Amino acid sequence: MNNITNRPDPNAAFPNPNLPRLCFIKNVVKNPRIVVGDYTYYDDVDGADQFEKHVTHFYDFIGDRLIIGKFCAIAKGIEFVMNGAKKIGV
Repeated sequence: MNNITNRPDPNAAFPNPNLPRLCFIKNVVKNPRIVVGDYTYYDDVDGADQFEKHVTHFYDFIGDRLIIGKFCAIAKGIEFVMNGAKKIGV
């Protein structure tokens, strides 16, 4: 069986320092209610480390969480609209 020795470090924010548009978002997300699996990356030439800006209506008092699995690819322009966007009383 072959051992794979040339793989990206899952604990590095940028798996390829020469390609800053790709970021392992697990390593840059600060909000504990956003849980991201290993090797999930975000591709954005305008700031791959700014993933949290694309999670909207995410209020502490609601208590919801965003959970993204392992090995996901998230493209520029994504927006996660959370439960706080629900219009109450209509």
